[in-house]
Amino acid sequence: MSEKILDPRIDAMFQAGAHFGYSKTRRHPSTAASIFATKNKNDLINLEKTIVELDTVLEYVKSLAPLGKTILFVGVKPEAREAIKNAGMALDMPYVTERWIGGTLTNFPEIKKRIARLEDLKAKKEAGELDVYTKKERLLLDREVNKLTLYFGGLTTLKKTPDVIVIVDPKKEHIAFTEARKAHVPVIALANTDCDIREVDYPIIANDGSVSSVNYFIKEIVEAYKSGRTIQA
Repeated sequence: MSEKILDPRIDAMFQAGAHFGYSKTRRHPSTAASIFATKNKNDLINLEKTIVELDTVLEYVKSLAPLGKTILFVGVKPEAREAIKNAGMALDMPYVTERWIGGTLTNFPEIKKRIARLEDLKAKKEAGELDVYTKKERLLLDREVNKLTLYFGGLTTLKKTPDVIVIVDPKKEHIAFTEARKAHVPVIALANTDCDIREVDYPIIANDGSVSSVNYFIKEIVEAYKSGRTIQA
């Protein structure tokens, strides 16, 4: 009987620390089926199940690209910020790496006004149109631009409610997750063992608190979308 050959990506996930769950006491019942074992009171995630979840996500993401669908990437925790920003920039998609602004999905017309204000101020500044203001007024406008950039700078490519949202840690980003459900926006979530995945459309159960693990899965999603762009709609 030949030995089962494991998908080489499982080893890559293992090297990224994707198998590390949280302590058993923090485990949410909805992730129980994804636990391989518990060692030193910490859950270990079954990466053979994770790879199946990942493949489902990648096929879905790949199918979105030919249709020009918009993905909103969300990851505010420090371990996720760089990966989320890089994903948004690589695909020219909107992203959130600072505080989630309530109403981003459920009151988008209001958010759109803030984005428009940011773009207007930036355009005027580049054109030198703000030079007519006093030094104090320019200082106040600069502060406004900086604040708007911090919270809305990653959303300038969001022209309508997104078609899909990718969330790192839906437990931490519960407001974004709840808004996505209310707005009927499908959710792809990288979720650790402490998350309730029952209402996540496309969960990936893996370590969501490690930079290397988050980078691995977000990069896979980015590459899937890029690959899908080569397919004719």
